[in-house]
Amino acid sequence: MLQVTGTIDAPATVAWALLTDTHAWPHWGPSVRAVDAPARFITAGMRGRVQTTPGPWLPFEITDWEEGTYWRWRVAGVTATDHRVTASGPQRCDLTFTIPTRAPFYVPVCRLALRPLAALAANPQT
Repeated sequence: MLQVTGTIDAPATVAWALLTDTHAWPHWGPSVRAVDAPARFITAGMRGRVQTTPGPWLPFEITDWEEGTYWRWRVAGVTATDHRVTASGPQRCDLTFTIPTRAPFYVPVCRLALRPLAALAANPQT
């Protein structure tokens, strides 16, 4: 597996909220244009659709879940990125994306996601 990790100057709970808020995904996820899901915040087993920036809508399912810490999904039936938040202090956390080794092209996409995630976490009201 390939990993991309960045430090976020915000509590882990704030980063977790951004990672699980489908309304926020298009603001930090370079490959996400829109999301169609039964609830705003994802939960274990949730299914929905994600519109990629090239345009196609793809089905997703949240397959692994640890509340407040970790989630993984399948997109179009394929195991995709893991998302993990680890507190490293009261106002700081590490965010890690784990990418399947068959998808090294997705490493730069995950690196690009860290900057808007950090910006959104620094100002969670926007």
